This record gives sequence, structure tokens and C-alpha cells, in this order.
Amino acid sequence: MKVKAAAKINLMLDILKKLDNGYHSLFMIMQSVDLYDEVSVEKSESGGIKIFCDNRNVPCDSRNIAYKCAEAFFKELEIKEYSVEITIKKNIPLAAGIAGGSADGAAVLYCLNKIYGVNLTDFELSKIGERVGADIPFSLTGGTAVALGTGNVIARVNTLGGCRIVLAKPQQEVSTPEAYAMFDSLTRVRHLDRVSMIDAVSTGNYEKICSLCANVFEQAVEVPKRPHIKGIMRKFGADAVCMSGSGPTVFGLFSDDEKAQKCYLKLKEKYDEVYICNPIDSGILELVEEI
Repeated sequence: MKVKAAAKINLMLDILKKLDNGYHSLFMIMQSVDLYDEVSVEKSESGGIKIFCDNRNVPCDSRNIAYKCAEAFFKELEIKEYSVEITIKKNIPLAAGIAGGSADGAAVLYCLNKIYGVNLTDFELSKIGERVGADIPFSLTGGTAVALGTGNVIARVNTLGGCRIVLAKPQQEVSTPEAYAMFDSLTRVRHLDRVSMIDAVSTGNYEKICSLCANVFEQAVEVPKRPHIKGIMRKFGADAVCMSGSGPTVFGLFSDDEKAQKCYLKLKEKYDEVYICNPIDSGILELVEEI
């Protein structure tokens, strides 16, 4: 079975507090975009869980989120004898703050649910996924959503429409645990206008969403190229610019397609990993393989 697994951006990300278990209570507005990894899952005879990936920087062992999700799936269902092969074609950049690994993990849970015919609900799959990664529950559902708690409480809202999204990742990788550690070291935090953002996404008010886009990690995580990328996006008429997740990827929202295209081309002159995307209303898309 083959699916496409979508990346995401954070239209808003606020960290409310650190929990006793070491995790953090979050407030996020998340949006799927049509930048996809392709994930294939099939039963095999090789035994256990085998991961194959076309990007040599991706670990193909138990460190991989897709592997962890498969392992968690089998453990939850008390399936002791299993043999699956997972093949990942990477298009989403690594350690970029746009949920590439989580998208792959969600895709594996989705496929295993179908292949084994156990008919778990999205909620049940999310409960498995949240034990592996905070972005997996959202990656299973996708679209536009408010995510609360550790990312495990998802409420769908009106899908963001009528815009183009330019993504630019500088040559820097950000470790999510290190980003949280940097946030925890802050002595003062400027929290975001969460109530107004909920009102904006609930009513689909694009202009208001753009005015409120913000990410509290920008107060803690140093990305030297971020001001430069944001400056180019603003120069070409972005309606909003913001860092996604724990970074370093920066996105710009554009209501004008021509401006988005020109911004994309300008950023490509200086950065290798630049993408132009659309907002989409699902996180996983099934692919029909040609016979």
C-alpha cells in the first residue's frame, strides 16, 4: 500500500508550560501543505520491521519514527509475529520543523490499519501515534486544526484557502529536544494572542490569521538566516511570515500567486530547499498503483 504523507506548518505555536512528565503543554494552529513524502508499506517474509529510504541521512532502524510507529501499532494490538517492509521516498526536508518524520509515522499507522484490517478509528490511531511523537495525531487527520495539550487534542477548523505558501529552509538543522531546552531557559516569554487566533481560524478570516501568525520558538531558537528569508518574503509581498515548529524553516503566506512565484525564484538563488505549496484539507492521500 502506498500513500503520500503531507508536511505541515504552524500558523501559531505557543508553549504554555512544562509538564511534570517533561513534555510541554502547547497551543498550535496547524496546516497541512502539499509537500509530500511517499510511503509504501507491505507485508513481507523477511521478519520484523524493515525500513528503506532514498535519503541516506535518514536512519533505517529503530531510531526512525516510522519504525517506532509500526512497533507501537503491533504492541498495541498484541501482534507478536509480524513482518513488514516500509519504503520512504523523502521530499520533505529533514529536521525542518514541518513534521517530515511525523508524517511518515502517521502514514505507517494509516497503512497498517488498512493492511491488517483492524479498523481502528482516527482517535485510536492517534492514541498510538502520540506516544511516539507530538505531531503524529495531526499528521493523521491534516487540514487546518487547533492542537492542544502535547499535540494530542485535535479540533478541525475551516481549511485555510485562497493562498500560496512559500517554504524556505536554510542549511541548518534544529533538534526539537534542544529547542525545548532553549525555550525552558528563557527568563521572560511573550505569549501569543491565542483567543483572537481561534476566532480568526474559526471564521476563516485570512487577513486576521495573517496578522496573528507567530511562533514562540522564535524567542528561543537562533536561526541566523531567518531575518534574511523573512526580509525577502516581505519584499515580495507576503501577507505573513513565520517560522514553523522548532525551525529552522520559514514560511510566507501569499494571496497573490505571481508574488509567491517571484519570491520562490528569488529564494532559490540563495537556498537549496525552497518550496511553493498550497494548503490542503488532509494529511494522508492514498495512491493507486498502476498495474
